[in-house]
Amino acid sequence: MPVLQRRSFLQIALAAFPATVFAQTATVASEAKPARVPAGEDREAKKRVIGVSSTTYKVLTHDTGGALFVLEQANQVKGGPPRHLHHGVDELFYALEGEYIVEVGSERVRLKPGDCVLGPREIPHAWAFAGGAPGRLLISFAPAGQMEAFFNEREKRGIQPGAYTTDAAYMRAFGMELVGAPLAVD
Repeated sequence: MPVLQRRSFLQIALAAFPATVFAQTATVASEAKPARVPAGEDREAKKRVIGVSSTTYKVLTHDTGGALFVLEQANQVKGGPPRHLHHGVDELFYALEGEYIVEVGSERVRLKPGDCVLGPREIPHAWAFAGGAPGRLLISFAPAGQMEAFFNEREKRGIQPGAYTTDAAYMRAFGMELVGAPLAVD
């Protein structure tokens, strides 16, 4: 079996990436601008309610050329979305205030302010606000995938505030799979 030299490996690896990927990355970097979003505000100055959460977008998909989408969920009502998984997208949960329960695969953790947990792509997960005092949860999707579009489409589909979708076909259209019920919160 021939030994592949480091230089040859790098040349092969670089050749595998289309030039357009590098051009897009350079374009995004050269056009990138700081995007400051004040506390409690939405990047697009919109009022959003997703499920049991008041939601503010912090980093939009186009801000990072598709690399990242970040939103903040503010909660006062216990609960969260059904168990699901993302194809090709990792989801990070970071508790800013209050307590949350996050289940990733078979592991369940309780997040308090400053705690975070990663929901890797292809692994079923769910989260729920556990109540007590008001909560805030920062959620990041990397790469952004179609998550921003998924949340924006909710209004067009008539999904009511206070409700999460259980439409498996709708979720699949945005790169997710519905795999179970929401977490039970006492």
